[in-house]
Amino acid sequence: MAGFATSRPASLALCGFLIFLNVFAFLLAVGAEQRRSTGKVVPDEYDERSYCLYDTDASTVYGVCAFFVLLLAQLLVTGVTRCLCFGPALSSRGCAVAAFAVSWLTFLVAEACLVGGSAKNAYHTKYLGYYTKHDLVSCAALRKGVFAAAAAMMLINLVASLVYYWSYSKAADGGFIKHQNEAGVGMTDYGLDRGGGPGL
Repeated sequence: MAGFATSRPASLALCGFLIFLNVFAFLLAVGAEQRRSTGKVVPDEYDERSYCLYDTDASTVYGVCAFFVLLLAQLLVTGVTRCLCFGPALSSRGCAVAAFAVSWLTFLVAEACLVGGSAKNAYHTKYLGYYTKHDLVSCAALRKGVFAAAAAMMLINLVASLVYYWSYSKAADGGFIKHQNEAGVGMTDYGLDRGGGPGL
């Protein structure tokens, strides 16, 4: 039972690290949503033409960082569980399969929002129009909610990943106990056979 006892702290440590990564990515996505780049049409000081003046590109940096942090978290879960291959010890197989599917679905949606939002936020209107004629009336900008949607998907992904990993750990622990019991029964039978030999 020593192996079973030492496996629990490792699982808790991994869950804690997984929560840290997802929360960190969530905060980055929230920061990206709040720091979206906005532009305004301003006149050029040297002629009558106008251009778009943007304030910051911090949202793109936050979005890219959140992308890689979330990718690391997903690779961590995938690397530990390796595949959706459970033995007969898993009683809640349907729950694990559902959590596995939700985890990957929310991961893909979140990553798509982060990539699309970062790329759109980095795009700046380059068209120059005449300010007096109002040729340029608006500047390209990322709409609200893209990074917020990614952040929401991250929270769902975290819950699904924890449920999936918990189901996997439960199956592994159950298989360990089963093998330990089988080994104990085998040794008992072997001892009985040896003890009964001389009497015959």
